[in-house]
Amino acid sequence: MTESNVNPTDETTLHAQPEADGQAMPDNAAAPADAEAPEAPADEEASALAEAQARIAEYDDRYKRLFAEFENFRRRTAKERIEMITGANADLLRDLLPVVDDMDRAIKAQAAGQEATAFAEGIGLVHNKLKQTLERKGLKPFDAIGQPFDADRHEAITQIPAPTEALKNCVVDEIEKGYMLGEKVLRFAKVVVGI
Repeated sequence: MTESNVNPTDETTLHAQPEADGQAMPDNAAAPADAEAPEAPADEEASALAEAQARIAEYDDRYKRLFAEFENFRRRTAKERIEMITGANADLLRDLLPVVDDMDRAIKAQAAGQEATAFAEGIGLVHNKLKQTLERKGLKPFDAIGQPFDADRHEAITQIPAPTEALKNCVVDEIEKGYMLGEKVLRFAKVVVGI
């Protein structure tokens, strides 16, 4: 049918024409046969939304529990670390107490007027006892004199002309002894290097 042949009073033509033009149907137009179709997607959307909200709540709960577990773990490890350090310090101090007792006895003996040589011998014994106690704990001095200069173990205080050709770039003198705790340098040796 062409537009000129269309009868404006013909109902079938009126209903068919807006659909052909891509316009919406009038309100008084007959509804499609399947009237429940628009409600089905709404039910699916509602159930999908409820399911998504349940998953979000579950993930939120998991997150909060994991975060709380992590915080508890962090606090517990910090507390254990402090207890370990305190325990290690307590062991060392307990082992040093006999040395302090010997020093107290030496000072009392000097005050009582004991002979200077006996006092010097007593101080030497206390010094040896202290060194042995520290060595049992893993602290060991290392030799520096005559060794090639090593920046990982030595701290150069100054440089002087080497007395011999063999002592060039080697440690000529030691100002302060270096110490190792296990395999780690605890204190660098302060040395004079020959150039």
